[in-house]
Amino acid sequence: MQHVRPVNDDWRCISRDLDGFPVTCSGSTSDNMLVLKQESRYAKANDHSFSRFSMQIEQGIPVLSKWLIFNRFKFVASKGFKLGPAFLLTSLTGGSIVGDMAPYQAFAIGGLGSVRGYGEGAVGCGRSCLVANTELTFPLNKMLEGAVFLDGGTDLGSGRQVPGNPAVRQGKPGSGVGLGYGLRFRSPFGHMQLDCAVNSFQQKTVYFGITNLAP
Repeated sequence: MQHVRPVNDDWRCISRDLDGFPVTCSGSTSDNMLVLKQESRYAKANDHSFSRFSMQIEQGIPVLSKWLIFNRFKFVASKGFKLGPAFLLTSLTGGSIVGDMAPYQAFAIGGLGSVRGYGEGAVGCGRSCLVANTELTFPLNKMLEGAVFLDGGTDLGSGRQVPGNPAVRQGKPGSGVGLGYGLRFRSPFGHMQLDCAVNSFQQKTVYFGITNLAP
């Protein structure tokens, strides 16, 4: 059971954005939905490579007349393998939604974990999406790795199908490519990642993150 109530920066409930377009599917200050979820996973690995695939399907059930009815799916496929001392990782992510939809349910494209070189969701937001990532890492010493990467993403022309057309109103291109390089530092206290990416407009973005912190 999901109850979604959008708020503004002052934490006040809203039904429309600054341009006067609805931010909910119902047109009121909230959306209600009963969602059934199913997720499938597959993984295979050996000493030289691995393969993973996951798919998630969500179905909105119309318990009441104004509740959202939709079907949404998302998949992630990835494969990695050794190239001598280096490691190549590729992944493909995609998804689509049909039926009732609010703007906040759109697939956001851009940012770390999507298309580097852009801000979060700056490439586009649509009913559908497809994002491809390729990254090659290579050891520099026992604790430090270098990386080069290429990312690309598109809304498959579905940005105009999102209610209120927010992607077009905000000038999002709908597709984009980012490439760059980075460093990966592994220590007993956690993993640190530093990336520098350039997008299709020759704009540079630097990302820094820390993961797997030791307790």
